Formats: sequence, C-alpha cells, structure tokens
Amino acid sequence: MTRIIDFHARLGAGPAALSRLYAAMDRHGINAAAVAAGGILPPEVLSRQLIDGSHVTTEPDNDAVLAAAEVSAGRLIPVYFANPHTGTGDYTARAGRFRGLELSPAVHGVPLTDPITDDFVQVAWRNGHSVYIVCIIRPGCGVADLADLAKRHPETNFVLGHGGASAIDFYGVNLIEPHPNILFETSGGYSSVLGYALRTLGPGRILFGTEHPLQDPGLELAKFAALGLAEADWHQIAEANAVRLLKEGDHE
Repeated sequence: MTRIIDFHARLGAGPAALSRLYAAMDRHGINAAAVAAGGILPPEVLSRQLIDGSHVTTEPDNDAVLAAAEVSAGRLIPVYFANPHTGTGDYTARAGRFRGLELSPAVHGVPLTDPITDDFVQVAWRNGHSVYIVCIIRPGCGVADLADLAKRHPETNFVLGHGGASAIDFYGVNLIEPHPNILFETSGGYSSVLGYALRTLGPGRILFGTEHPLQDPGLELAKFAALGLAEADWHQIAEANAVRLLKEGDHE
C-alpha cells in the first residue's frame, strides 16, 4: 500500500502547533511529512509583501523543526529554511541533520539571481539535498529564474513550490518542462494545472504537498481524487518521488 508523504508542511509557531500538525496528518492518513519552519510572519503580512515588494529578515526557527523531527519516530522529516540575509554559515554547519533546503523570495525577498542563492545551492548539492523554492511574480524571483538556476546547477534537484507563481500557472509548467531536475509540488494550485503538469511532466516529477497549516490536507488530497489517477501514478507522487529526493531509505 502506498504511504502518503507530504512533501511540504510547516511547523507553525506556538505550543499547539505540533499537535495540530499530527492531528491533521492522522485525520487524512498522511504517514510522514517534510516539515519546514512556519510562523515567520503572519499570512496577512506575507500577502501584503507579495503586492508591495517588501520582505523580512527574520530567522526561521530551524531548531524547533529539528527538535520535533528528532522525537517523531520518522514521521517528520526536517527541511532547513534558509535566511539568505545571514549567509550560508549555519546551514553549512548543520546541513547533515536536515534532509532538504527551502529558499523563499516571497518571505525574505532575495532573488534567485543573487549570488547568495547559488552559494546555498552549492551547500545543498554537497549534502545531497533538494532545494524547494517558492517563486513569485517579481524580477529575479519567477519560474523562469528558477529554470535558469536549475540550468546552472544540473546535478541538484529543485522543487517548484505551490504549483508555480500563481494558482493558474500553466506557463510555469512549460518553463520547467525542459529541466528534468525540477519537480512540481502541488499545494495551492488549481486541479486543472495539476492535470496539465501530470500530462506535461509525468508522475515522476510531481510531489504531493499540503502547505499545512495554511491549507487543510483534505483539500489537496481531493485534487488528486478528482483526477482519478492510476495507483502506480499515485504511488510515485505520494511516496516514491519524495523518498528519492529526501533519501528517506538512508535514514530508516
């Protein structure tokens, strides 16, 4: 039977965040989740940043993610959320304790064209990490910029988060299609875009994700149910692709 691995969840701020995450996973039959720090800024502030071009320099709570993962009996897989404003030093020192890297121009405002982004990708490559990136419609931060980044680092796996730079980013699928080292994570986008990505990229490049706690996992599972996937395709999307990128077998 296919295990469901949520490739993109967040551990929110506050003492109840972990119990809420486990409750959501249990409610929807999610066996494991790749978890990055959340609670960096309120969602209403994040939504304003996407419009006005501002950013924060706040440090994500990677310690809380690591602590939760270490006592989770393998249910939580820690992903390092980088703050490009403070450089690669902390990530370099602790990368071996994490299983992936996230960069978010939406939060920290640093373009994918900035040299610091390449520096982080080099550290990720040395540690066998994939790089999850949230693209936005801003110079240097779009899906085309991710495609250029993947071309510069062909031996590194990248993940286009949230189905692109908008909920209807068919064009983003076309931009990443020529780059086999970019996978497509599905949280937040329309089911029609998901269907297009499946036809264009194939199930070997699709990753199931939820963006908990901003999205209920049941809504993301419903998109796949509506598409009526073959079991072999669902197995790749829900489990096999995530295991490959997270190197889960190496940590069992």
